[in-house]
Amino acid sequence: MGSVPKICFLLFAVVSIYADDYQINNKRFPSNFMFGVGTSSLQVEGATHEDGKTETMWERYISDHPGFVIDGSDASVACDSYHQYKRDVAMLKELGVSHYRFSLAWTRILPNGINDYVNPLGVQYYKNLIKELKSNNIEPIVSIFHWDIPQVLQDMNGFLNDSIVDWYTDYARVCFEEFGDDVKYWATFNEPKSYCNGGYGYAYNPPQIPSQGLLEYVCSHNLLKAHAKTYRMYDQEFRPRQGGKVSIVLDTSWYRGATDSEEDKTAAATALHFELGWYANPVFNGDYPEIMKSRIAARSAAEGRAQSRLPEFTDAEKTALKGSADYFALNTYTGSMANSIPDPPIFNTPSRYQDMGINTYTDPSWESSSLGWLKVAPWGIVDLLNWIKNNYNNPDIIITENGLCDLGGLDDPRRVNYHKLYLSYIHDAMINDEVKVFGYTAWSLMDNFEWGSGYSQKFGLYSVDFSSPNRTRTIKQSGKFFQNVCRTRCLLDQDQCVDY
Repeated sequence: MGSVPKICFLLFAVVSIYADDYQINNKRFPSNFMFGVGTSSLQVEGATHEDGKTETMWERYISDHPGFVIDGSDASVACDSYHQYKRDVAMLKELGVSHYRFSLAWTRILPNGINDYVNPLGVQYYKNLIKELKSNNIEPIVSIFHWDIPQVLQDMNGFLNDSIVDWYTDYARVCFEEFGDDVKYWATFNEPKSYCNGGYGYAYNPPQIPSQGLLEYVCSHNLLKAHAKTYRMYDQEFRPRQGGKVSIVLDTSWYRGATDSEEDKTAAATALHFELGWYANPVFNGDYPEIMKSRIAARSAAEGRAQSRLPEFTDAEKTALKGSADYFALNTYTGSMANSIPDPPIFNTPSRYQDMGINTYTDPSWESSSLGWLKVAPWGIVDLLNWIKNNYNNPDIIITENGLCDLGGLDDPRRVNYHKLYLSYIHDAMINDEVKVFGYTAWSLMDNFEWGSGYSQKFGLYSVDFSSPNRTRTIKQSGKFFQNVCRTRCLLDQDQCVDY
């Protein structure tokens, strides 16, 4: 999971966040709608130095900065999925999901970061996992990169180095060669905004190099070029015989204007262009959003710079980017309001938020964690899905992450309510607005290593006993709810459901 700093505390008294007369959608989801759950390699696998795997940037950073993870933990064992993948698949089978979204560990497959040596033991692990999934009629949705860049490449400046385009494409080629015959759905990157802003903007994640409005744009630019090159490589070398679909997983909150004024509506649209359009517009339309290009160029000039802080794509790069996704993969957890403000003054130190030039905030009446970032505001997903439909030529959409954090326990009615509400509003958008959502992925299958929050933050449908040597897994109330949804394709009791 990832969008913003991962700090979550116990949820307090719930304040109504939606209309009192809102009725949960009682129509069954279509028979081909995909229900699934997700994890990522670093968060669940453990075995960080077994069978030829080498160090990632995250593993090195945690080791070198003992206070970075708030509970002092690391991912060396995590959920022990490297050894317990069959138990994981048994849980998926128990839930009745149609797909499982997971990621590949770059350093487990290419220990040197580059394709000079392919680790057969690492490859075999993922082949075993995929075989186990397929034999249980569970579709793998595979993320090639979920933040765990090899340390050896980070030592060469990682995504700030133009060579990352070739390093990554070579890695992806190995993944397609080894697993592509059995994988229908691929994602090149998970949450590039969180990766680049987290590492080089707000810098709440490794490598924690704060460079808002500068290096975060460089990181994103190289990442997008790596995505485009990989997509076109798949087109030419693998699609004819494998027939898979390739996308990129993008994360955003939804934004709604604080009032019905045109200024506030424009502020909300600007927020979405800077948060989601930053990546989605190049991938679907071929270039950065005009509002980003014009505002950053104007502010760069006012700062005395000879050129915009936002890099430019060449014509060839724009052509490679445009249409480089076969479906829209969306991670979304929360939302905000947006209002117009006077243009921020020019400072010596730029930032993307000054580049946006708007104010965003959340309503204090929304259900919330005590100090956390995650506000429960499910109605906004209707706005968001329609915005994607209208701006990116009505794509097929899958929700690749959506979930709620707490401090643990098997009784988790708030998480049940969260998933029920989000699914209901998603179904509303499908029926009323004909938004083409074909799947929903709950984050996450089980409690896991939640990055800088360690094991203090729980998102799972299964609880994991991290004090147990075998990491005992136990289904939660939310898991039983999701299990029933997968079985009945409805959010209510059977006698309350009607066909779509």
